[in-house]
Amino acid sequence: MSNKMWGGRFATGPDAIMEEINASIDYDKRFHTQDIAGSKAHAEMLAKVGILTQEDKDAIISGLDQVHDEIAAGTFTFSRALEDIHMNVEARLKEIIGEPAGRLHTARSRNDQVATDFKLYVRDCIDTFVTQIQTLQLAMVERAEEHADSVMPGFTHLQSAQPVTFGHHMMAYVEMLGRDVGRFQDARKRLNESPLGSAALAGTSFPIDREMTAEALGFDRPTANSLDAVSDRDFVLETLSAASLCAMHLSRLSEELVIWSTAQFRFVRLSDKFSTGSSIMPQKRNPDAAELIRAKIGRITGALVSLMTVMKGLPLAYSKDMQEDKEVSFDAFDSLSLSLAAMTGMIKDLQVNKDAMSDAAGAGFATATDLADWLVREANVPFRDAHHITGSAVARAEEKGCDLAGLTIEDFKEIDQRIDARVFKVLTVEDSVKSRTSFGGTSPANVKTAAAIWRDRLTSA
Repeated sequence: MSNKMWGGRFATGPDAIMEEINASIDYDKRFHTQDIAGSKAHAEMLAKVGILTQEDKDAIISGLDQVHDEIAAGTFTFSRALEDIHMNVEARLKEIIGEPAGRLHTARSRNDQVATDFKLYVRDCIDTFVTQIQTLQLAMVERAEEHADSVMPGFTHLQSAQPVTFGHHMMAYVEMLGRDVGRFQDARKRLNESPLGSAALAGTSFPIDREMTAEALGFDRPTANSLDAVSDRDFVLETLSAASLCAMHLSRLSEELVIWSTAQFRFVRLSDKFSTGSSIMPQKRNPDAAELIRAKIGRITGALVSLMTVMKGLPLAYSKDMQEDKEVSFDAFDSLSLSLAAMTGMIKDLQVNKDAMSDAAGAGFATATDLADWLVREANVPFRDAHHITGSAVARAEEKGCDLAGLTIEDFKEIDQRIDARVFKVLTVEDSVKSRTSFGGTSPANVKTAAAIWRDRLTSA
């Protein structure tokens, strides 16, 4: 039997293997809300320009509402023989209202229909991501305010470098996530043009009103070129790119949580809600949530590479290859949403071990730069000379098995006579972080100011 939705061109139905490779309903059924919204806007427009009668339009709108309710209630039967969400909705609409259902597809194609559905879906995902990211940012701001003066080691090359505060560290991720929000919002602005009415690729001869459908669906304007409209997946690629960067930031923080929660660091303790045990080692507390978030970037970036590879060799306009855009994108977007939710939970429940962090902050001669800066500032020593003098002081402390604050004034005088007892005021980690008052620095006062600015931004957004 030929597929009735295709028309009379085919005498027989597809081979079972063809049906298997061709059907997309198993995953694009999640478009049902967007698909029905697009169809309702299209029907309203067709009636306004006189292509549909008011009676047919009312029947179509009522029927589409019933289809939506059936899908929402879980009573709708999806058919793989009907390939996709568009044909499934139209077929059920015909069962409900009869002949008027066949008029709905006037002046549109599945090509512009799926592009519209996908844009609406991606737009909804972006709005969700922005809300989730800002919720995570606010949780980090709260931890930053709580730990604005909690000293911890700052690392370069994962080696102790200079003391910072835990609050400053949290605020670094707030800044990263702020850029992620900006990228998602920027992508949203670019995608917010309606493909509906572009039809298969060349537009339509019917006197449609594309501005009306664009406005009804919350788009800023209709797309300007029908060929581009139906063949464009830049909006998905750009959103996947933003998602990949966001996932990378979550992965970096996850890596730190994994390291910090080890017995060797003991900087933080993840709550029982986000930890698991071992089947054989009773003492274990595994940071599985953080590890899984760390791994999610593989799936998310994989989706970006996958779709980029699909699109790179396609001529205009639509090709069936583009059906491969959805599964990977759905999986990537689901993965990012889950990762953001899990990270927010971990940050909110995180127990911070201030004593362990403070002890570690003083290790590895973390205040060496403070000594060099003091020499420049108080003894008028050129920085390169101060760097050399400080290196000698570090070597002396290593010989004596102490930190820089443990050296005597005599030790310092032997290294350089210009050093006096005032130097001991800059050699503690607490004094070090307090001194970092330059804009963007780690001083507790700076952290509190930055946190207050972000709190105001996030709560007034």
